[in-house]
Amino acid sequence: MKYTTLPHTDIKVSKICLGTMTWGNQNTQDEGFAQMDLALDKGVNFFDVAELYPVPATAETYAETERIIGNWFTKTGHRDKVVLATKIAGPGDYTAHIRTTGFSKEALHEAVNHSLKRLQTDYIDLYQLHWPERQTNTFGVRDYKHNPNDKWDDNFNEVLHNLDTIVKSGKIRQIGISNEKAWGTMRYLEESRVHNLPRALTIQNAYSLLNRVFEGDMAEVAIRENIGLLAYSPMAFGVLSGKYIKGTAADNARLKLFPRFARYSGEQATEATKRYLKIAEDNDMTLAQMSLAFVTDRPFMTSNIIGATSLKQLEENIDSVNITLSDDVLKGIDAVHAEIPNPAP
Repeated sequence: MKYTTLPHTDIKVSKICLGTMTWGNQNTQDEGFAQMDLALDKGVNFFDVAELYPVPATAETYAETERIIGNWFTKTGHRDKVVLATKIAGPGDYTAHIRTTGFSKEALHEAVNHSLKRLQTDYIDLYQLHWPERQTNTFGVRDYKHNPNDKWDDNFNEVLHNLDTIVKSGKIRQIGISNEKAWGTMRYLEESRVHNLPRALTIQNAYSLLNRVFEGDMAEVAIRENIGLLAYSPMAFGVLSGKYIKGTAADNARLKLFPRFARYSGEQATEATKRYLKIAEDNDMTLAQMSLAFVTDRPFMTSNIIGATSLKQLEENIDSVNITLSDDVLKGIDAVHAEIPNPAP
């Protein structure tokens, strides 16, 4: 395994982070336990979860993934071996079964306390805001279109002050943001700098061969401000395994179970995937290996969040950390990207 540190800290984290959002829906508790055992054995010390998980989010399965991790901690006693990240859900119809109060003081304290109880721990290493409260272009929306009727008021300072209280209580160690844009990221950093408030160390956004929009404004922000990317969906919901193109996807594959998750399945995304598959196979790699190796090696990357529904998938995904792509492969990837840029933003 390869390691780095969370920016501005000495907290060592693996370059591969274990994603968990299938546990409690596609995966049972026992399967989640087996994935955590394997990941830890292979040097992965960084786990990412959210109160929202598993996905798709429902009231019936709310926070089941955190409960599974908490049960594993209690069974194994391995809490001290894991850098644990979780998230508070932002507002929206998708999370109305959780709460409707966004990142208010009451919501933050409630969310942290309930996550701690479910996770059966007394601290969270990295606590993240799952997506912005304001209306902006997230989750597959390519361009920003301003809504003058958005009722959100600038509350970056208030949110950081409330998080500061929780940090000082010892319940969380560090904070991060997720699904943010360049403007929101810089506002958080500005408020923390000017008012000596907790600083966002990481940003968890989608990033893959099919979605490199982070390389626009956000890549410069990440590098110059030293805020590390935690890349989610590096396999594009499994599309970048090539199994859907090849027709080898199992009946329990994510997009067969949940066809409404079509973010990475459009015509252009499919064409780009076919081209990436050829590059991988021409260079004696699986598409999964090439896709993950590309993400892990980006200069703005802190950790690559991989998820799997089987131990075989998980092992292949973790082992991708040992692959270094050649200049020729990288040139081939960029040639496809130049012709079909960001087909799945």
